[in-house]
Amino acid sequence: MDEHIRIGDVSPRVQYLADGHQASFTYPFPIFHADDIEVRVDGLVLAGGYQVAGAGASEGGVVAFDTPPAAGRRVTIRRNLPVARTSDFQANGILRARVLNDELDYQVAVLQEVKDGLSGALRLDLSEPGTGTVLPLREARANRLLGFDSTGAVTVVDRGEGTMTVPFPGGVPRTVEDKLAETLSARDFGAVGDGEADDGPALQSAMYAAAASGKVLEVGEGLFRTSMPLLLPGAAAGLSMRGTLLYAGSPGQAALTLGDGGAVNNQRKAYLGLGVLRAIQSDWIDEADVGIRIFNIDASRVEIRRAERFTIGVQLVGDGRGCEDSDIHYGRIADNRIGLDLRTLTANGWMNSLRHHGGHFACASATNPGIGRFGIRLSAAPGAYRLHNAHLFLGPGFELQRQGTPGTVDAIPFLVEVDGRGLIAEGVRMEACSPYVARHTGGFSDALYRVAYVGTYGFTGCGVQYSGATRAGGTVLPLHQAAAAQGTPRLVAEAGNVRARAFRWDASAIGFEGMAALSGNPSGPPSTLNGFCFAGLDSFGLNAETVTLPTSRALAFVVDCSTCKEFFLAAEGSGLRPMAMQFTAAEAVMDGSAPVLWSNMNAVWQGAPSYWWEGNADLDSLVGGLALNRLQRVTLAPNAAFAVIGVRGGNANALLKSLRLFAPATEAPQVLAGAGRAWGTRELTASLAYTLPSLAGNASTFQPVPLLNVQSGDYVQASFGGQASAYLEWTAAVAQTGAQGSVAARVTNRHASTPIPTASTTGTLFLRAVKPRL
Repeated sequence: MDEHIRIGDVSPRVQYLADGHQASFTYPFPIFHADDIEVRVDGLVLAGGYQVAGAGASEGGVVAFDTPPAAGRRVTIRRNLPVARTSDFQANGILRARVLNDELDYQVAVLQEVKDGLSGALRLDLSEPGTGTVLPLREARANRLLGFDSTGAVTVVDRGEGTMTVPFPGGVPRTVEDKLAETLSARDFGAVGDGEADDGPALQSAMYAAAASGKVLEVGEGLFRTSMPLLLPGAAAGLSMRGTLLYAGSPGQAALTLGDGGAVNNQRKAYLGLGVLRAIQSDWIDEADVGIRIFNIDASRVEIRRAERFTIGVQLVGDGRGCEDSDIHYGRIADNRIGLDLRTLTANGWMNSLRHHGGHFACASATNPGIGRFGIRLSAAPGAYRLHNAHLFLGPGFELQRQGTPGTVDAIPFLVEVDGRGLIAEGVRMEACSPYVARHTGGFSDALYRVAYVGTYGFTGCGVQYSGATRAGGTVLPLHQAAAAQGTPRLVAEAGNVRARAFRWDASAIGFEGMAALSGNPSGPPSTLNGFCFAGLDSFGLNAETVTLPTSRALAFVVDCSTCKEFFLAAEGSGLRPMAMQFTAAEAVMDGSAPVLWSNMNAVWQGAPSYWWEGNADLDSLVGGLALNRLQRVTLAPNAAFAVIGVRGGNANALLKSLRLFAPATEAPQVLAGAGRAWGTRELTASLAYTLPSLAGNASTFQPVPLLNVQSGDYVQASFGGQASAYLEWTAAVAQTGAQGSVAARVTNRHASTPIPTASTTGTLFLRAVKPRL
């Protein structure tokens, strides 16, 4: 500095009221260095964001903000010098005027700050003696008010708020203020709850306060209108509501969000009595229009009284973590396109082990009547974790208004768009819904829907609709339809010992009684049921107790599936792969556009020439160390009229011991074998109208009878239906083999002296051939 600062009689503090535009503010007092300035905005000391000019000038300088302070903010600029001496005069040294002036200037500046500080302090008048102003000790003044006695001396008095003590041994007196501070009330922050005032800012302030203090927020009785979406951070201990939020804000928002997204675990929370009502009915277009959204709930209890008029009423979200191990109770979830959405947002978010209690998932008949609606959805965002596991729903009720008879829009209780295992819905009520209790579009397994009641709209059955699904993972038990009969499925076809059913069809082919043999590469290929099902084929291996089933061969039961579309396949053996074919009512083979689904594995379409669907794994292959693949239900296409269901060899050494086919207890599908079908029968028969000739004693005559597929070595018999002598003896022998085979019937007169018959006798000649067992 060229000359020392002149310290004038100027206050070391100046204040301004910001207008939102002004960024530079002058200070009229001198400072020695730029860091001698302290800047405050509304009492908050700023650590940066401004520059100081004018250090060392007697007339002061300027503080320039990087961003103008907001309008209405109070800006305070004060000198704040360190009270310290860092220089010293040497004995017998030269005392320079400039150095001395600087030291004196610094001291005067500090004294000005002290004077300025004292001007705002509580102090005695200069005319009074300075006695009686010492504060009592800490123990004496704790929880007391500072006051003055009759002489004007400092004393302490009772706070006047009183204390409370619980009426039990060990109770500790507490002030009313401390007791009331245990929880926070929305009304403490100005919320009114009259349905008219905008309580949004007050509610949001209360929610932030609950998070900052880690306490429960209480929202009392009333209708709390809010024009802004509300967030209760996960740091809050919980939320208790007796009133209802009336959301009047912009669409495409979650009216009430509980917890934090990302990797933050929303654990051990109690959200009770939640109620949210949208002021205007949503048009159901934007799925971001959500009533209550809860992030990453874990080991918690949630109670939702109502969520109405949104696109999605309630949404549980797994985001960076997941939702699990919690109990959620539902009340009225009405007029939402999706009542409850269980959704994962990220690859490391999950949705597991949740217990859902009750819930009336309903829509009014006039609410968006042209748009489909669903009660509960299990969903995942693109790229998110898709394995939802272990959900238990107890007593949900659905009244979704399917609009018309038959229904013209979807009104389905459960929409399962994900993979996973273990959805159990007990005591489901369906009224005014579609004929489906669920729609599956993914690879979900082991879903059980126990439907307790169905009403209105000419209900036709509560099944599972598979739309693009890769698993037939849903089982429905309609308790309103003969509940006692549902426990045991009906055995449709049985081969308890497949090896014992083997018989010789011809010199190279083997057949199996009651079963159809199929080739993985039939010539032609055929196009009808009779063309694909063979009575016998080669390449089967017969062992002592088992049948070797190569990969090119299958054994199956043929059923009429015109009404029954679900069967359960049970096979004993090793290396066996489930397979199924489908045919129309005209017995034409169906192609890959009509999928077959398995319950515990994915289906693979083999295409021409075999035209069958098969599982993607052997029945005895392990999943996580368990033979889950053995448990296979097959679900056929709705337009299938006939089906071939069985197993093929999964490898060259596959062994088959037994095969059984089951259907629901309410069904009795027909099994096709024999009776005009070539497959599955050892016995061939034919008949012919025949007039007996007169035979001399010991004379014989032969009559050839066509018998398709008879072979040398077949057991053959002949008999005659008509009036004939007991002396006539009938025998038979194979005359011609193969597809155009025939049997020669021989009749002999064993009466040596009498011609038989004595007159013309007409009747029916019967032929029978039986294939030998192997």
